[in-house]
Amino acid sequence: MTEEKYPIGKFEFDGVVTDSVIGGWISEIEDLPGLLQDAVRSLDEEQLNTPYRSEGWTVRQVVHHLADSHMNAYIRFKLALTEEKPVIKPYNEGDWAELPDYNLPIDISLSLLTALHKRWTNLLHNLSPADIEKTFIHPDSGEISVGENIGSYAWHGRHHLAHITSLSTRKGW
Repeated sequence: MTEEKYPIGKFEFDGVVTDSVIGGWISEIEDLPGLLQDAVRSLDEEQLNTPYRSEGWTVRQVVHHLADSHMNAYIRFKLALTEEKPVIKPYNEGDWAELPDYNLPIDISLSLLTALHKRWTNLLHNLSPADIEKTFIHPDSGEISVGENIGSYAWHGRHHLAHITSLSTRKGW
């Protein structure tokens, strides 16, 4: 069950953010839309509506969640870069996954992710060392730096991509 819930493990951050580490994380964020499109390209409606684990989201919900989550992340980055330690607003991702827009075709969220990640990675590629150190306040997690958050979202994309690819492997799709 833990392997199905966290197929690549939980995000771990040791506190050392180097240019090389940041560059790797940005590349992972940049690559996600294409990798996600490859992972879902041949899936039919029944497969898209299959949960990746017992009591987990369907593949369709995972794709739409990535769009929602990464839109929120992009806004959080911009807030951190333009305000002094802003307090961000969390959202209930489980409740969002039950809203009607999660029944839409996944192409809508795949297109959104492609465009969003182009803007997001352009922003990330142009951060200064001082920008990497800026922070925002998450009411549940505390103060988070831009640098650490880049790593968190690189992991987040790989985490959900692995939900889909590991399900496809288990099911022989």
